[in-house]
Amino acid sequence: MKYSEIVKRLRGAGTAQNRKVYARHGVQEPMFGVSYGELGKLEREVKKACEPAQRHDVAIRLWESGNHDARILAARLADPRALRSRELDRWVGGVSNYAEASAFAGLVSRGPLALSKSKKWSASPREFVGQAGWNVLTNLLVADADLDDAFLADRLAVIEAEVHCARNRVRYAMNNTLIQLGLRSPEWRKRCLAAAQRIGAVEVDHGDTGCKTPDAAASIRKAVRHRREMDRRRRERAAAREAQRNGVQTGKDGRKSPRKKKAASTA
Repeated sequence: MKYSEIVKRLRGAGTAQNRKVYARHGVQEPMFGVSYGELGKLEREVKKACEPAQRHDVAIRLWESGNHDARILAARLADPRALRSRELDRWVGGVSNYAEASAFAGLVSRGPLALSKSKKWSASPREFVGQAGWNVLTNLLVADADLDDAFLADRLAVIEAEVHCARNRVRYAMNNTLIQLGLRSPEWRKRCLAAAQRIGAVEVDHGDTGCKTPDAAASIRKAVRHRREMDRRRRERAAAREAQRNGVQTGKDGRKSPRKKKAASTA
């Protein structure tokens, strides 16, 4: 699939309503206003139609276009292993809204330079560069990456010391990092809950939108409860499968019940 065809598809999928919504979230022209659902469909089509090298070449042109929708798609199509350090710095320097910063961070998080760029960008005074740096770290935590505890302790200290004076979207990104770090282990949960209590509410201006900033402590506790419930359900399903293999029936509560014997034929 050629670059021109992709841009044509993007233009045709955009709507005035989406452009209004995106504008309220800080997105500026140029943009087509393509829904994320439509972007996902086009992403799958391009990946099916193009070889990785071709997809990456197209992604570069999409990003360089400066169009918001094209950049979101580019972040999904580009090969992070093929992007050099200077190129990543140049791309992040052109990010102009929090949605692009988040999408770009998702791309960088899959590449070999993720940790080094997180360290560098999170210290930037530029709002969306700083946001991208913290977003990369959050993504690495979600992926359960092998990260040094001393480094993470330093990041937690920085969050606690600077979150209230950081730039608007950096505050939001730091808060998300705090939440995800709190899910890393029981020990990190204890440390992050204590930090969240000392930090208090994190105020973020979401503009003319219905978005809210999650409470870190409440979000950590809720996620832990959800994980425990999912683990319980997985154990029950595993026990049910094992019981079936052993010829034992289980009820809805997971308890074993005797298998009913078929009545003997009287024929």
